[in-house]
Amino acid sequence: MGESSQSVTVVALLADPDAPTEVAQRIARDLPARLAAGLGRHRRFDVEVVSEPFTAESEDLSTLTRRLLDRGRGEDWDIVVGLTDLPLHAQGRKLVVELSHEHGLALLSLPSLGGLRFQTKARRAVERVVLSLVGAQAAEEQRAQRRSLADFTRRLASVHRDRVGEEEAADLRYVLSGPRGYLRMLAGMVRANRPWRLVPGLSKALAAALATGAIATVNSTLWNLAASLDTPRLVIAMVGSIALMIGWLIVDARLWHRSAQGSPEARKQDALYNASTVVTVGIGVLVCYAGLLVINLLWALFILNGQVFNSLTRSPLTAAEYWTLAWFVASVATVGGALGSGLESDEAIRAAAYSKREQERRRMLDDGQE
Repeated sequence: MGESSQSVTVVALLADPDAPTEVAQRIARDLPARLAAGLGRHRRFDVEVVSEPFTAESEDLSTLTRRLLDRGRGEDWDIVVGLTDLPLHAQGRKLVVELSHEHGLALLSLPSLGGLRFQTKARRAVERVVLSLVGAQAAEEQRAQRRSLADFTRRLASVHRDRVGEEEAADLRYVLSGPRGYLRMLAGMVRANRPWRLVPGLSKALAAALATGAIATVNSTLWNLAASLDTPRLVIAMVGSIALMIGWLIVDARLWHRSAQGSPEARKQDALYNASTVVTVGIGVLVCYAGLLVINLLWALFILNGQVFNSLTRSPLTAAEYWTLAWFVASVATVGGALGSGLESDEAIRAAAYSKREQERRRMLDDGQE
């Protein structure tokens, strides 16, 4: 992968399908101009986005590096940057990015960038990585660009440079460490799963929840029960129903994973993956709960009659009563939605809860255990 004869550096962003490809396409829009400006001298860059599952059936760094190298040799590319939404590990540490200046390639694990200001961090990371990999620079410029990359990584919490084995193709590697690094990776994994997709993915469960809420709102027994509940009990009902929904989805769709390997490192990785599952499903369920609360409140405002409510509960139908009833009914409806989620297929729930790469990773691990 050498310098183009026309002084044009060809940069390939080799991205896993789905979210990484979308990220790469957004980065590629202004990356050529930013690279030319960052180099500090006249130079042209041509950026290509290639959507390809280069992490299929493997999370081994040496295997992925070899795939990037082999793929680049078959094309007229000067630099190859691999982007994946899988959390990768290097010698037991959570990988941020590794580079091979000799071969002009890099591998970036997008979840390591965290969940906040993700697109900006991804754009800056790719920009600094490419500038560091440009092979036709003077030695002083190479050192300057490596310092630029180091400055960027220092802005990320708990990121530090890690040692690279002599037998490895990479010559520079940054990893996450410590509790803050764990939380950053967890937030990045949850973002990669895009938990908001869980809402439309649970159509049957939501239908059951809406039906339960509609019936419960006109049930006079629930009127009396809701009127007798204080705020702590309503909070307990809400937390209990949400926890039941999360637990039911995870257990029924077999989202909880336990590796066949008993090593401490495998257990740590399992804990990270399962934590991302709980947070992903939890965010999706919270969004569903908030939606049910609003819908039930609107339904109560439309359907309830103040005189009938007062005659049965001996309390006036005030704004507080509307809110209390809608809140309690949302908890009841969430339990109904949990039961209705049993009508969803496991594949549908996994597709809604996980990114495409994460689905394939879990499917591969399940097949390996079988």
